[in-house]
Amino acid sequence: MSQTTTEKPTTSLVSVEIMGKPQRVPHGITVLQAMWYSGHELIRGVGCLGGTCGACGIVYRTKDNFELRNGLGCQTLVQDGMSFSMIPHFAPARASYQMAELADPKEALFELYPEAARCVNCNACNRVCPQGIDVRGSVWCAVFGNFDQVAELTMSCNSCGLCVVRCPADMAPNLIALYARRAHGVHELKPPKRVTDRIAEINAGSYGTEWTKLQKMGDQELAKYCTDYPKPSAVK
Repeated sequence: MSQTTTEKPTTSLVSVEIMGKPQRVPHGITVLQAMWYSGHELIRGVGCLGGTCGACGIVYRTKDNFELRNGLGCQTLVQDGMSFSMIPHFAPARASYQMAELADPKEALFELYPEAARCVNCNACNRVCPQGIDVRGSVWCAVFGNFDQVAELTMSCNSCGLCVVRCPADMAPNLIALYARRAHGVHELKPPKRVTDRIAEINAGSYGTEWTKLQKMGDQELAKYCTDYPKPSAVK
C-alpha cells in the first residue's frame, strides 16, 4: 500500500529593495521580518515588535508612487516593488532640565526648546506619525502654554522620532511633548486624594505590622499569601 504525501504550499514571494539591494521575500510579512529573512543582522532598531517602543523607524517608497513615506518596521507590511531602509540614530536636540526646579515651565520652554516657536504649520509631522497623533497641534498647544492639551494629544507617543526627521524647522516635537507632559504632571496636576491618603497612612505606620510579617515570609509563603489574600472590592 503506497503512502501519499501532501506537499506544503509554497509561500508567494515579492520583490523588494532593502538598503538598495534587490531581495525576494515572502508576501505578508513585516519590513523587519523581511530584513531577517534576507540575512540582515539587526543590532539596533529592534525593540518591542508591537509598535510601542518606536525603535524601528523606516523610510520607504512603494511601487509606482513617488511619495517618500515613514513608518515602523514592525508594523509595515512589505509590498511588491517596495523599497525601504532603516532610519539610523541621529542626535536629538535634547535639553537638560530638572522639572521640579523650574519656577515657570511655560517660559522655560522657549529657553530649553526655542525652536518650538519656529513651527511653520507644514503638517509634515502629522503625515509621518505612525500613531496618528496631531503632532502639529501639540506643538502649538505647548507654545501657548496649554500643557494639559499636549498631554491629551500625545499620550500615545512612542517617541519614534519620525516627526523629527521630517520637520523643516529642525525641532523635536516628541521631546517638546515630553517636556509639556512632565511640566503638566509636576506643576499642574493635583495628586489624587486616595494616593495621598494612603501615603500618609504608610508614613504614620498603619501598615508596619503587615510589612514586618511579609519581610519574614519565604517564597512559598509569599505566593500563598498573594493567592489567598482577599481581592479589593470595586471602587464605587
